[in-house]
Amino acid sequence: MLGPSGHLDTFARDNLPPPDQWPEIRLDGFDYPEWMNAGVELTDRMVERGFGDNTALIGNGRRRTFKELSDWTNRIAQALTEDYGLKPGNRVLIRSANNPAMVACWLAATKAGAVVVNTMPMLRSGELAKIIDKAEISIALCDTRLMDELVACAKESRFLKQVIGFDGTANHDAELDRAALNKPVRFEAVKTGRDDVALLGFTSGSTGVPKATMHFHRDILIIADAYAKEVLGVTPDDVFVGSPPLAFTFGLGGLAVFPLRFGAAATLLEQATPPKMIEIIETYKATISFTAPTAYRAMLAAMDAGADLSSLRIAVSAGETLPGPVFDEWVKKTGKPILDGIGATEMLHIFISNRLGDSKPACTGKPLTGYEAIVVDDDMNEVPRGTIGKLAVKGPIGCRYLADDRQKEYVRDGWNLTGDSFVEDEDGYFHFAARSDDMIVSAGYNIAGPEVEAALLKHEAVLECAVIGVSDEARGTIVEAHVVLVKGAEASELMVKILQDHVKAVIAPYKYPRSVVFTDALPKTESGKIQRFRLKQKPSA
Repeated sequence: MLGPSGHLDTFARDNLPPPDQWPEIRLDGFDYPEWMNAGVELTDRMVERGFGDNTALIGNGRRRTFKELSDWTNRIAQALTEDYGLKPGNRVLIRSANNPAMVACWLAATKAGAVVVNTMPMLRSGELAKIIDKAEISIALCDTRLMDELVACAKESRFLKQVIGFDGTANHDAELDRAALNKPVRFEAVKTGRDDVALLGFTSGSTGVPKATMHFHRDILIIADAYAKEVLGVTPDDVFVGSPPLAFTFGLGGLAVFPLRFGAAATLLEQATPPKMIEIIETYKATISFTAPTAYRAMLAAMDAGADLSSLRIAVSAGETLPGPVFDEWVKKTGKPILDGIGATEMLHIFISNRLGDSKPACTGKPLTGYEAIVVDDDMNEVPRGTIGKLAVKGPIGCRYLADDRQKEYVRDGWNLTGDSFVEDEDGYFHFAARSDDMIVSAGYNIAGPEVEAALLKHEAVLECAVIGVSDEARGTIVEAHVVLVKGAEASELMVKILQDHVKAVIAPYKYPRSVVFTDALPKTESGKIQRFRLKQKPSA
């Protein structure tokens, strides 16, 4: 079933799900050599194809051509293998904001045959520890501006042996940069198999216990050769911009894989706020934007104030469903398409999308070529069109969790169940209805309610709490915490801020409850189970 492997450390392949738990993988039209390295394909191979002088990455005040990126990544890969003992198949964690150095580290580690885990700078040591333990990570590459949490984590970790600093600014003055400086610009990349695991994408799931989705070298190219080619029609003249972290597979595709695969340029922002995005679009004449509906709302308001976004030829929206009014207003103001789509970390990237010339409001579109989607009931029977059910998908990429019993929940009868409820209309277009589980999707971020509850319960003033998602005009959904305080603690605006700051300190800050409702008691069943659905029925504060 699987092709040959170039990994000396066989951990990743050893921890793939049993073959009978895999989804059906359909590779028709996606033909790659038996031996291939995605890092090479996105750098050295592009230079060979004549794109050496094209700009590849823009960020932190510098431009990097494809030739410079190829040389840079080869030097880092050489340093990782010679100076730090990296072996093919070892897991390497990368901690950084979006910048060219992070992309270079990812590509270099991939060339060296590592299985890479990209992480967000917002994660705290406790969250990093779960990832490191799950993937048995021994080496971490970290932007020197973000070392504290990772160093704290390493002190307690039985797996993490080396934390190597790199300079995420344009100065290139950190340990890894200095080690790489003396290396040759040529590197014999590790001969990896197309079916070797190259990337672990972590997703928290509704329980807050991280799941690692396993993606092969071929998968990294498939997302470009499917979505980016078919839907975006990327050319070397395109300039990409976006807000999602590279640690999200949505961001890695849209801000690294897609532009590099087709000789285009990526602009990378460490703080991708809507004003910064607008500034970058105006400065570099960006043509393709990747962000969530929240940011597009802000861009529309900025256009009213005189912002010039006319260079954009495509706006891609994902992370949460695109509201119809935002679609209508965007098309009206720009005359350009805004394409809604749905992807999943398990599927690596978008698999259903609107198309240029075939997009409409409140619609997610149709499956990409090579993918099939149906809407099913709890027994996996396809429901009649026009009926809400669970979305099930098959294609060239599918869910493979790293040693996780939840594989059996995500994959049934060969189909990937994404956890989304959809409706397929009579014309074969798919329309999002809701998340099927208790995941809260806020401004494009997936937030597990139980994890926020656990953080709140660590505060001495909190007796009980329940977290739900409530509608919000700006963010789609926000986290709302219903809190029962201990005797003697005072419900006040000050207490709201204290609890919010506490959550930000314990887990990634974006997960904090933007609304806090104090209550004397939580609704429960006779057995004492909290009835969150009843909280959702109440008007929020």
